[in-house]
Amino acid sequence: MEIKPLASSSKANCIYLSDGVTPLLLDAGLRFRETQRALSFQVSSIRAALITHSHKDHCRAVADLIKAGIDCRMLQQTADEIGASGHRVKIVEPKEPFRLGTWEIVAFETVHDVPSVGYLLANKNGEKVLYLTDSEYSPWKFIGVSHFLVEINFDQETIRRNVRDGIIDREHYKRVIRSHFGLERAVEFFRSCDLSNTQGLWIIHMSNKNANEERIKRTLHEQFGKPVYIA
Repeated sequence: MEIKPLASSSKANCIYLSDGVTPLLLDAGLRFRETQRALSFQVSSIRAALITHSHKDHCRAVADLIKAGIDCRMLQQTADEIGASGHRVKIVEPKEPFRLGTWEIVAFETVHDVPSVGYLLANKNGEKVLYLTDSEYSPWKFIGVSHFLVEINFDQETIRRNVRDGIIDREHYKRVIRSHFGLERAVEFFRSCDLSNTQGLWIIHMSNKNANEERIKRTLHEQFGKPVYIA
């Protein structure tokens, strides 16, 4: 299993995922030229990009991927919002599985300020990858996941201190906590899931000012005893 974060922030999100047979992109928020450069210009083998929602930091490169002959999977609402069309745009329906090469994939609805989904991927080796980002909370629980890629955009101690110190205003604080996963919510989520087969917790989409990386990594390792990786 190869998991390679090409970008993971409020500016751009794009993760390369491969089981050794079928390479995919999870989101396409990194500019196409930068994506090419990060992959040593070996992009022709990418089977598809799985897009979560219409915000630019997740879909910026969709038009260029389509021009390069790479399928982009997304909700119909997402396609409509970003103006994506043509035979390379493949519409996903939440909870309806589809296959891409050696991957069996299902999209599931998340809780954001625009229509959005996460993805659960399983390969023939019995490995499961969960991709969950830009969601206030998860209405779903998961079992048998070997690799979690989950957003922790903020932790309450850091973001509240930023409000107190005037680094962000209260409206910004409300907007963040209503549309993104925080550390405390992520701990609740991981507790609700079966982690018996989990090999690693990948933390994605972390804010560089509203999140304390050391605190997040320490908390998750102490709570769950699993390797924690910061994308």
